[in-house]
Amino acid sequence: MRSKGKIKSWNDEKGFGFISPFHGNEQVFVHIKAFVNNSRRPVVNDIITYTLSKNAEGKTCAIDANIAGVKKVKKNKRPSSLPSVFSVAYLIIMGGAVHFSTFPLVLFLGYLLLSIITFIAYAVDKSAAQKGAWRTSESTLHLFALIGGWPGALIAQNRLRHKSKKQSFKLVFWVTVILNCAALVWLYMPQGAEVLKLINDMSELIENYI
Repeated sequence: MRSKGKIKSWNDEKGFGFISPFHGNEQVFVHIKAFVNNSRRPVVNDIITYTLSKNAEGKTCAIDANIAGVKKVKKNKRPSSLPSVFSVAYLIIMGGAVHFSTFPLVLFLGYLLLSIITFIAYAVDKSAAQKGAWRTSESTLHLFALIGGWPGALIAQNRLRHKSKKQSFKLVFWVTVILNCAALVWLYMPQGAEVLKLINDMSELIENYI
């Protein structure tokens, strides 16, 4: 049986809120995953139709939720693999540049390690979102991307289908990618020569121990 109510509170960063039902006094928990193929995310005062259910802890929650007056969109069954291919190709090109001694080894290892850490952070955050547990803040995910983990973040968004629809998040994410790439270009300009020399010295030390 379908129920109807209004969004009383909503935490968009954590992806959950509470519905105040039109018939009944007890507020109903609703997670972003309950909204199937809605063309936008819910906001406070949205009218919601939903089905009552129980979560793993036996608490009442809403499933199969729809925002009144909002059109549904068709959900792509298979995400494009292009973002993942782009990220892997970027790291492969970096590795090739290291082989030809045109790119510092320490910088390549930094990108690789940060990409792995960032992918794990996305995976942990998605798991927490599904369980209603404590989430990793968006600012932390953006920081990982900014300092070099953006290839891993892009793969996570594509393969895990996490943080891939929220437009405000994607906008900030691509700003971090641009800033990171700009910093990389700056290293090869006269202004960044001293920093690049320091990185190259660190790379030589690492290579001597390998």
